[in-house]
Amino acid sequence: MDSKARRTVIAEQLRAQGEVSIVELAEAFGTSQMTIRRDLDQLEDEGLARRTRGGAISIVSRSFEPPILQRATHRSESKQLIGRAAADLVRPNDTIFLDVGSTTHEMAKALPDQMALTAITSSLLIATELATKPSVKTIVTGGVIRPGELSLIGTRAQHTFLDLNCDAVFMGVAGISDVKGLTEYNLDDADVKRAAMATARRVVVLADQTKLGQVALVTFAGLDAVHTLITDAAPSHPIVRRIREHDVEVIHVEHATL
Repeated sequence: MDSKARRTVIAEQLRAQGEVSIVELAEAFGTSQMTIRRDLDQLEDEGLARRTRGGAISIVSRSFEPPILQRATHRSESKQLIGRAAADLVRPNDTIFLDVGSTTHEMAKALPDQMALTAITSSLLIATELATKPSVKTIVTGGVIRPGELSLIGTRAQHTFLDLNCDAVFMGVAGISDVKGLTEYNLDDADVKRAAMATARRVVVLADQTKLGQVALVTFAGLDAVHTLITDAAPSHPIVRRIREHDVEVIHVEHATL
């Protein structure tokens, strides 16, 4: 296979999986890691990828969001680790908001069944998960169901928060950047996120490393609104370092090593 054909295959994998590994690609193609690095550098020059340590991630469309059930299978281990770390921040009798998203869904799964708390959500998937936990009082926002995302949007969803007070909100994002702050694909979801954040004493963002440096369609908050970021990105990641400069606490989760 020549280099052009190989890059085409790599680009297709990026679109399908969201990320690729140099080691895995070198093994799959039977070539050197240096060759794969050159391929990824070329794809980055063509605007088809963003290089990361050990591989590359897809450069996502700023306005297209894959369905939540599809996203749930992508980087599932990272999302589970981040979700568990977020659940560890919740204390008995807290009132929290769980934003729509595959990582916040993992957080909902990780909440202890017997912990007494009040959870507000605009996600039908998360509401269904919380309904299995007998000690959790679940409040679901009103609104119109957004197909694909299974979130509740619109004026009624936003009005849910007018008289509520939360100890913490746990937010998913399409992207987080030191320049553009927190960004989202959908204008209606962004409006609900803003309304929820206005109720909280603490804002916690859940974002795996593929979200760092990404910028989606609409900015819904700056980094000055964020208290804590939970991520699997390395502490040395340049975006993590710049986010820390905004007085954001960063909680790093690590993958198990054999």
